[in-house]
Amino acid sequence: MSQDIYFHHYPTSPFAEKMRAIFGYKGLAWKSVFQPQIMPKPDLQALTGGYRRIPVLQIGNDVVCDTALICDVLEHISPDKPLYPAGIKGAARTVAQWADSTLFWTAMAYNFSPAGAQHMFAGRPPEALAAFAEDRKAMRGGAPRMSPHDATPAYKSYLRRINTMLDGQHFLLGAQPSVADFAVYHPLWFTRNIAPLASILDATPAVLAWMDRIKAFGHGNIIKSDADESIAACAKFTGANHLFDVKNEVFQDEHGIPLGSQVSITAESFGLESTTGELVAATRTRYTLRRQDARAGTVHVHFPRISFVLKAA
Repeated sequence: MSQDIYFHHYPTSPFAEKMRAIFGYKGLAWKSVFQPQIMPKPDLQALTGGYRRIPVLQIGNDVVCDTALICDVLEHISPDKPLYPAGIKGAARTVAQWADSTLFWTAMAYNFSPAGAQHMFAGRPPEALAAFAEDRKAMRGGAPRMSPHDATPAYKSYLRRINTMLDGQHFLLGAQPSVADFAVYHPLWFTRNIAPLASILDATPAVLAWMDRIKAFGHGNIIKSDADESIAACAKFTGANHLFDVKNEVFQDEHGIPLGSQVSITAESFGLESTTGELVAATRTRYTLRRQDARAGTVHVHFPRISFVLKAA
């Protein structure tokens, strides 16, 4: 990959930590671009066209949304130390999807209990917590939030199950790590390092030892950058990045919407800002939109099919 990898994130983002750990595991160099924790995010949305969730990966004028698809891109451009080892590909993806949804939301409900929120916002004015709460409420689109009283026993049960999965092996699905490990790791990392309400982990020592193994991979080679640099790199890029294995990809039409149509893509839940553009790819696994931005120029924005909704604009 001749182009720089720009990674848009902020330090306390658990999903960003998932990817930072994968950068470390794969030994990749990447340019760190910090984005705001809450809206507005004008620099990020100049690249995405509306999508506001963190993290976002950018290579040239290709912008990749959602960590599930970012993992696929990193696997294609850096296949050494695979995230989807032979024999456990399906299991790894399935566990990762459970971790990024059910486990994540359970852990976050526990982490943002009154004690956790008090710690995380200690020393900051009350309006900072209020602004964060309103931002996340808007992201949920009115969906209810799990109570910490319900989340705590569920989280304990999930931790016991993870502990059992590690019985006699270093990683969740065997002797080598997979995408499942990094997906399960990141909400637990938040509990241990950001909340911190780490005492809940004490009953599962195998989980703590496994977390130390993941942490030991580090974060790769981090190069400080900023949004102005990344947007300029997008605007001046010409050519193709070959982020995906396109040899066997064909147009897969499930909507009756032909390529070249103006469409919008929106997350099924959480972070409901839409991105609108020209549909230039709809494969088994992803959508790609081409859009124009006054600052970023021509941008190709990529989304996974799973968990995203495509509609004619």
